[in-house]
Amino acid sequence: MRVIRKYANRRLYDTEQSRYVTLEDLRGLILDEVPFRVEDAKSGEDLTRTILLSIIIEQEQADGDAQVFSNDLLAQFIRVYDMAQPLPLSRYLEQGTKLMLEQQKRMQDQWQQAMRHSPMELMRELAEENMKFWQKTINQAGPPDEDDKGGGKP
Repeated sequence: MRVIRKYANRRLYDTEQSRYVTLEDLRGLILDEVPFRVEDAKSGEDLTRTILLSIIIEQEQADGDAQVFSNDLLAQFIRVYDMAQPLPLSRYLEQGTKLMLEQQKRMQDQWQQAMRHSPMELMRELAEENMKFWQKTINQAGPPDEDDKGGGKP
């Protein structure tokens, strides 16, 4: 795993390439699926999450037309943190995003192979995959507690 050190002057140093890098360089590593860890140069504290969030913020501000997170969605995320029992939002977002990216790649591959299947067949297959994904996700969440079933006992 590539180690990136963050110095007090906010500069990022790639220890493998022995050079300073930018958030855009780290974004390139992510797109190339190169694993890395960002650590504080002095304490060794893992700062990867903070840097990844900074990359997202930079991308959100770079192009107003390509925003992924609406104000309403961001407000909803903030509300999740304040719930007594937060939703397993991270797992759902990770799995949903993974499914979306896999389907996007699959669609691109299908188009590049000159549409072996009809468009309706492709859409049917994607719908089936979506149903399987959500059924699996709901089943992984487990059955509701007795108190949550709504019927109650007299």
